[in-house]
Amino acid sequence: MDQNDRELDEIVRIARAAAAIVMDVYATPFAVEMKGPGDPVTRADREANALICSALEAAFPGEAILAEESVPTGDELASRLGKERVFFVDPLDGTREFADRNGEFAVMIGLAVRGRAALGVVVMPTTGEALAGRAGGAAFLEARDGSRRPLRVSAVSAPADATLIVSRSHRPKEIEPLLARLGISKVVPCGSVGVKIARIATGEVDLYVHGGGGAKLWDSCAPEAVLLGAGGSFTDLSGAPIDYNGPGLKLGRGIIASNGALQAAVVAAARSELG
Repeated sequence: MDQNDRELDEIVRIARAAAAIVMDVYATPFAVEMKGPGDPVTRADREANALICSALEAAFPGEAILAEESVPTGDELASRLGKERVFFVDPLDGTREFADRNGEFAVMIGLAVRGRAALGVVVMPTTGEALAGRAGGAAFLEARDGSRRPLRVSAVSAPADATLIVSRSHRPKEIEPLLARLGISKVVPCGSVGVKIARIATGEVDLYVHGGGGAKLWDSCAPEAVLLGAGGSFTDLSGAPIDYNGPGLKLGRGIIASNGALQAAVVAAARSELG
């Protein structure tokens, strides 16, 4: 990682400022509203969203920003998705876990360049840890005290030895046949896509499979860049890269995120089991 990566350092700073807002709300009673079925939102989501967008606009004038709590519609959405550089912002990934107060939530800012995840920052507000990385570069974990250490994924290469991390709140039934085919028995539940991918990047677990539906581009951009920087792999269920130029915001073809050594075997199994 370039020690003079000012762009990445600035995004870490912005994400940490948003995380402080999230923790201020977390420390008080707060209301949980529903934007739609199974889609909660709180004051923390909205306030962190506003801070991040304002700070990105000031630091990177004219850049396209797509943030979960302030999504444009129609032509404006299409225009932003089509830009060469697009920031994808999830101000509070894991709102359900935030509301449940189990600590498994994150603030995420990702940058896609020409349709591919390029840079990402994932901050875990409750631990004070920030994971940051560049695809094709490297990744690091910054502790609460500002000290940094390199991130590197695990070396597990046999699927039967792998530890899979899955959704705590809605584990998809369609991945059960996949686990059986791969011989995976070690399964760890966790909230927040960002926290799940962070645990692969730190080497705590080896694999995450999301069956499609529900996830959006701001759920994947930042953690993908961090994981790629840490030596991992990130594709859809067919093994294709995620396209951040659209046409829409949904990740319709799921996610396979791994330490890299497992990717080919898991993609092959997914093609057989999930079509």
